[in-house]
Amino acid sequence: MKGENNMPSEKVLQVKQNYVAELAEKLKKSACGVLVDYSGITVADDTVLRKELREAGIDYFVVKNTLLKRAAEMAGVEGIDDVLEGTTALALAEEDIVTAPKILFKQEEASDGSFSIKKGFVDGKGISKDEVVAYAKLPTKETLLAQLVFMLQSPIQKLAIAVSEIEKKQSESAE
Repeated sequence: MKGENNMPSEKVLQVKQNYVAELAEKLKKSACGVLVDYSGITVADDTVLRKELREAGIDYFVVKNTLLKRAAEMAGVEGIDDVLEGTTALALAEEDIVTAPKILFKQEEASDGSFSIKKGFVDGKGISKDEVVAYAKLPTKETLLAQLVFMLQSPIQKLAIAVSEIEKKQSESAE
């Protein structure tokens, strides 16, 4: 056919360039990212997963590997190129580096191999799947704060009990 061209049109190219630039900005702003292979997840499970991630403030979406590779290069995110094949979805968190790995690891465990974590990154540096799982197993910020408060209160409580016992003994010996 006359005039047929396999090259993308200027408009399509511009749309892709804009998408890559926007994705690069998201990557720059993210403290944590997790890449997953979602190929075997059911629609029902995917819907539940997306809802849980959204409620946790995590941006989760399917992404083309070539576009993610370009965006990662623009954003300075290193060490994820080796897993950019097959189906890829990306979860991004701007501040929290534990919640996304925790939710996605829970999904992986429940999926019987149909959903898997590929790799992740923290502050622009790639981390292995094992490291993503290690983050998933960390306590949440709220749990850590509760543990800290308990640890701080414990010596004070022991001191108060000791003072109370001393006071009782002194009042008993005074009688």
